[in-house]
Amino acid sequence: MREVVDGVFEVGIGYVHVHLVVTDDGVVLVDTGLPGRSARIGRALHDIRRKIGDVSTILLTHHHVDHTGGLAEVRRRSGARVVAHRDDVPYVTGEAQFVVRHPVVRLVGLVLGKAEPAPVDEVITTAVASPLPGFTAVHTPGHTPGHLSYLLDRDGGVLFAGDAAAGGRSGRIGSAPKMVSADLEEERRSVGRLAALDFEHAVFGHGPALAGRAVEAFRSYAAGK
Repeated sequence: MREVVDGVFEVGIGYVHVHLVVTDDGVVLVDTGLPGRSARIGRALHDIRRKIGDVSTILLTHHHVDHTGGLAEVRRRSGARVVAHRDDVPYVTGEAQFVVRHPVVRLVGLVLGKAEPAPVDEVITTAVASPLPGFTAVHTPGHTPGHLSYLLDRDGGVLFAGDAAAGGRSGRIGSAPKMVSADLEEERRSVGRLAALDFEHAVFGHGPALAGRAVEAFRSYAAGK
């Protein structure tokens, strides 16, 4: 576990990150990681002297199983409200099934298993929304139709990019794995929208966090540099 900025913790669960944000009203959890691994979230909370019941809100970036695998259990144990975008909600709740076409991804899915369906308590329907104080949800479609990124008003701005982009080497960013993205052109446009914001730090579902003028990495990527 790594503290990216004060009260913002990056927790590795296998090959994916989830993030804990300590607020005055409890702990906000951004994504829930792989199926069957939610005990890792509990241990991380214990390490920062919190417990699962302190999780008040779960912000989902998108519906893929490596980001929603622990959702149902964490929600049951914490009573947290769940936030997701309208276009991804049916996959989170189990009303629709995500069809994986790439053979490698299908094989990985067999190993990982499926995420247990869970209710969504707040549905984002607009391009920009404020799901709770200090957080702005930004619709960043491409990786999935309902992908959301979140901007936290803390320490100059912390962007939770989910899989809209991936952390790379030498302070750069790249795209999430192309084989699991729904629309690569839309994904690139979404990175451009994020590049128009202002933030100092960025964290990702995959890849290392960026600290200090992280937005410049998004601007370089959006410009094709």
